[in-house]
Amino acid sequence: MSKEYCGYISIIGKPNVGKSSVLNAILEKKVSITSRKSQTTRNNILGTKTDKNKQMIFIDTPGMHIKSEKTMNKILNRSAQSIIEDSDIVLFIVHRLSFDKNDELIIDKLKDINQKVFCVVNKIDQIGNKNKLLPFVKMISSVYLFEEILLVSAKTSDGIDDLISIIKKNIPENPHIYSDDFDLHKNDQKFIYSELIREKIIRKLGDELPHDTFVEIEKINDKNDLTEVYATIYVNRKSQKQIVIGSDGNVLKQIGKQARAEIEKLSNKKVFLKTWVKVKKNWNTDSGFIQSLGVGGNYESN
Repeated sequence: MSKEYCGYISIIGKPNVGKSSVLNAILEKKVSITSRKSQTTRNNILGTKTDKNKQMIFIDTPGMHIKSEKTMNKILNRSAQSIIEDSDIVLFIVHRLSFDKNDELIIDKLKDINQKVFCVVNKIDQIGNKNKLLPFVKMISSVYLFEEILLVSAKTSDGIDDLISIIKKNIPENPHIYSDDFDLHKNDQKFIYSELIREKIIRKLGDELPHDTFVEIEKINDKNDLTEVYATIYVNRKSQKQIVIGSDGNVLKQIGKQARAEIEKLSNKKVFLKTWVKVKKNWNTDSGFIQSLGVGGNYESN
């Protein structure tokens, strides 16, 4: 019997550096939601990629906000830190030619761990003058002794194959944990559907609405030719409720239409999506309520 290799790979970095996009590019499918707004990932999406005798288990952590006093960010930071410590490999994501104090503070968290840490410079497709990359890589090398620094573009998949090869070379010998037929959508429909709806809210409203929304799937009824999805969108204030609903309900209708289309792609059947918008004042400062909604929890994919 041939040896099997299996390891946990955490993906960390400050918000909005493309961690979710890197994960999606590696897995060649959409697992973690993406948008141009920071802090879209609130849960540790766990996805697996198996290539013959090697199984890679990826964990996409929430963006780390060092020294933040916000309740939501404290919970996310604890979640990200615990993921790092439980990993075999850590991918530290930076983007373009950007490296600031927040990156340095995250690196400080890595100095006491024993895991192999690789630096991944994402969004290289957005760098006009590639001659600037060499001094940038030298600067990063002087800050932390990474196993290797890799240049990728999650958008174009440039460098992604090389990244996967490096990961496969460094995962430990272990039996595989997940079977090939494990299906995320059967195991965590509610989570995936809630994230898809929340992604559409973020993309539709942009800077008009801060990240004070959370989507909870109340019920899913799977029928032969139709899936019924009932969802509640929580906001912080009455004024935000009106923003999400829009004039004559037009904004909510557009969000629902876009989310329904994507859910139909996943389920391969017609979808009836019913959404409500409710105000729960200061929900994002109530740690008990936040954790009851599953923020900072683990969800699994293959």
